[in-house]
Amino acid sequence: MENKTKSKNKNLHDANRAKQDEFYTQLTDIEKELQYYTSQFENKIVYCNCDDPYESNFFKYFAMRFNFLGLKKLIATCYIGSPISNKELVLFDNETAENKTTKVPHKIIINEFTDENKDGAEDLQDIVLSLAKNKNNTLTRLNGDGDFRSAECIDFLREADIVVTNPPFSLFREYVAQLLEYDKKFIIIGNKNALTYKEIFSLIKNNQTWVGYTSMSTDLLFDIPDYYKEELIENKKEGSGYKIIDGKLKARASAIWFTNLEHSKRNEELILWKEYNEKDFPKYDNYDAIEVSKTIEIPKDYDGVMGVPISFMDKYNPNQFELLGKLPESNINPAPILNGKTLYQRILIRRRV
Repeated sequence: MENKTKSKNKNLHDANRAKQDEFYTQLTDIEKELQYYTSQFENKIVYCNCDDPYESNFFKYFAMRFNFLGLKKLIATCYIGSPISNKELVLFDNETAENKTTKVPHKIIINEFTDENKDGAEDLQDIVLSLAKNKNNTLTRLNGDGDFRSAECIDFLREADIVVTNPPFSLFREYVAQLLEYDKKFIIIGNKNALTYKEIFSLIKNNQTWVGYTSMSTDLLFDIPDYYKEELIENKKEGSGYKIIDGKLKARASAIWFTNLEHSKRNEELILWKEYNEKDFPKYDNYDAIEVSKTIEIPKDYDGVMGVPISFMDKYNPNQFELLGKLPESNINPAPILNGKTLYQRILIRRRV
């Protein structure tokens, strides 16, 4: 019975993770983050490798700003296709009506953006017209299934300079490992808890990746398939599991931006004002470190090891603080205990002096 229960729980967990892989990023959230990197896109090949060209707001963002950003090329590919119906972008497909579906994996390659309809604006209609004229932009089916790990997609990855997308949360470790294997710059979305993954935390500690510009406390809302909307309404509370924006349901997720491109916030110094005292900053029962429950209260005059909440990573400046580790990390390094009470995960830091 116990094994059956574990198996059932695992199946449910895997199913929930798979649903979160179908979260589609809003254009407004993309615009808010990417505005801080615009100069770094000039003459670069951008690859969105988890992005159905019919649906992806990442593709829309870069296509409509192709000239503004000075892109060299834009490539977008996806796994199988989005279950969301977007009739506006079905115009891209010049195949027969029966094939006008996003269930087929496509690749779209944009080499130039011109005002095809001569209306003075640069929008998706210009891309549609350029594709119809078989000009220097193409939309074709992929040979394989579009998985980012496929040989076909890896070839595109090799060609790219910067990868920007919302990858599958369930494959985040593997996805980031691939980006680093091919030495790529990236701006991607991941679950906030990924900060505590052994592999991801190690990258942050070694200055190979960091949190994006958007505050970790910012609500990221996502479009989702209709079947999942019904499930959220039935099982989650409005405001916590989802929100209704202009009459449309948007899923909430504990998500943040990760990048290895520089942005100005990364070098901002956190103003420290509070002075250390034993009452406000007690030591853990099982570690030689003090508890700092709020990032804004990090003492300005303490030179030892401090435990801070995960939200500290939003303010982490590698020139001001040293990352030492995280608790818990393994059976050897269990969770911190304070006055007999086990605390939630903490990041261990020390001020650079």
